[in-house]
Amino acid sequence: MRARIFLSPKSAMPSGTASTHRWILEYEPETAKFSDPLMGWTGSDDMRGQIRLSFETREAALAYAESQAIPYDLLIPPPRLKKPKAYADNFRADRKENWTH
Repeated sequence: MRARIFLSPKSAMPSGTASTHRWILEYEPETAKFSDPLMGWTGSDDMRGQIRLSFETREAALAYAESQAIPYDLLIPPPRLKKPKAYADNFRADRKENWTH
């Protein structure tokens, strides 16, 4: 069973980057999920789909996968671009966009 190692994504909350510095190891699903015909619930018989390991560094996650002989895919995210913003920029005379109010 193959695993993937990735950096945890940014939260959907505004400017939330608190838990984005940990590396996650998750197993890829072996079988497709199925729908229960009576209740309509979605289920799976793949127990490894519930495992989600967290590591401080990428090297620790890779070392664990190699020590346990787990084949893995390493997903490296693109660097985040921070655009500095200031409230005063809304009132600058040389704005690039027109005022939209």
